[in-house]
Amino acid sequence: MGQGALGAAPQGESREGDCCFLAALSGHLMLAITVEFLHSTYRADPDGGAITGRAEFGEWPPAVTRLLAAFVAADGMGGECRVTDGTELRFLEGLGAPVIHAEAAPEHQVLKPRFVVRAARSVKKEGKDYPAGHQEYPARKGAEVRPGVRVSLRHPQVVFSWDAHAPDRHLRALRMRAARIGYLGCADSPVRVRVGIDAADDAASVHAFRPDQDGTTFISVPRAGEHLEALSAAYESWRENGPSTNRSQFPMLRNLVAYSGPDDRTGPEDPGHVVAWLRLRPSLPGRRIADITAALRFAMMSRYERLFGITPPRELHGHGFDGTGYEIARYLALPNVGFDHSDGRIHGLAVWMPKTCHGEVMDRARATARSIDLLHGSGIRAQVSPWEGESKPAAANPRRWLGRSRSWATAVPAIHERFGKLNADELRRWCVHAGLPEPQWYRSTRVPTVKGALNLHPAEVHRSPSERSRTTKPYSHLVLRFADPVRGPVVIGGGRSRGFGLCVPVDDTHGRLAASGKGRSQ
Repeated sequence: MGQGALGAAPQGESREGDCCFLAALSGHLMLAITVEFLHSTYRADPDGGAITGRAEFGEWPPAVTRLLAAFVAADGMGGECRVTDGTELRFLEGLGAPVIHAEAAPEHQVLKPRFVVRAARSVKKEGKDYPAGHQEYPARKGAEVRPGVRVSLRHPQVVFSWDAHAPDRHLRALRMRAARIGYLGCADSPVRVRVGIDAADDAASVHAFRPDQDGTTFISVPRAGEHLEALSAAYESWRENGPSTNRSQFPMLRNLVAYSGPDDRTGPEDPGHVVAWLRLRPSLPGRRIADITAALRFAMMSRYERLFGITPPRELHGHGFDGTGYEIARYLALPNVGFDHSDGRIHGLAVWMPKTCHGEVMDRARATARSIDLLHGSGIRAQVSPWEGESKPAAANPRRWLGRSRSWATAVPAIHERFGKLNADELRRWCVHAGLPEPQWYRSTRVPTVKGALNLHPAEVHRSPSERSRTTKPYSHLVLRFADPVRGPVVIGGGRSRGFGLCVPVDDTHGRLAASGKGRSQ
């Protein structure tokens, strides 16, 4: 359906025709839009990266802006409306960020490029003729299409719910538009959309993504009073300029809001959690990891004292504890590992805090880390900014390090906690100290087992000359397999606070390959 210029918003919202029976819902009024994916699949390009062929994750959960765009397309805007007056769109735009009930961890399937038939006749461009063709006939050509990532669902329903009362006339208009929506995202994602005043009964059986400023899932939500204007401008530009119109020309269409995702939940078995995920620009060499994490620690100390006017707590620097068995902050550098072209460069940082910290310490550590804008040290200088939902680079994406897996491999070598040979009992001791369960199987090697993992010289592990002058502990790369999936981030060994021993999840294929080499069963 076409879109036209926006109609003027009504000055006063009439409340005539409000549903009197809504008060019967225990005094709780809710607008709920249920989207059912009829093929149990969803394909959408969250940030324009699908065309590059390098996208690794699809959009999940579906963006609220995409849902609004589907309602707009169902009956247009302004003068283009046929069955509604368009005021319900402004109402929907102004509701803000909803709670989204959706499957927590669907499968993301990267689709292979395919070829489709070109135009029926030759196209002339820049003085050259480009002949049409067909891929099934000799001497004919087709156009390559990179379809991106398909999300496969076990639970095909998604419910968007707002704690808001919708007047009857808006409910009727939204329901008429919902009946005209055939798909969400790409055309091969057919849907059935329903608008109601309460969430579906089975919404409680899936994860609830809730707006949370400290969350690690970013979802695009319309800006009240601005999104429809930008959407109308984009449509008019497309009608005039055709395919040369790009979404990057209209940044107002993308407004990322932080949500608490399934990986943000911490259980009683978790020893702590990450309070800040950060981006580095430009990326830094992986061989400088000891200097990078030392610079991050220094920045945290100085910025904390500057912001709050007090000495940083002992959890941040590790001094002042009595005895043993305590955990302190972990300053993690996030390298590019595990892919065919991984080079081990550091693209991101993270600050992990133990759960034994007081809530106020957690909040201040989070604020401190997110305020850091420059990392500088011995030959190091890079801009720092909070991670804000970018899918690239993958190394800076929390999804790369969080989640659950049975098999983990070190991206950064683990420093031994004691001198002597590493055996099953010693590794079990490491896991207890790191808050991990007992591994079912392990493999220890001197060289990395994952593409791009850091292969460091002793001088790059033990940073200061005074450390190198003493007898230093050995370090190893590890592959660990647990009986049950373990939630990340997984960091093991004696250098946890400096980012050594950081692990990346590996699939079962990697685990079987590792098991074919030298390993030990517990």
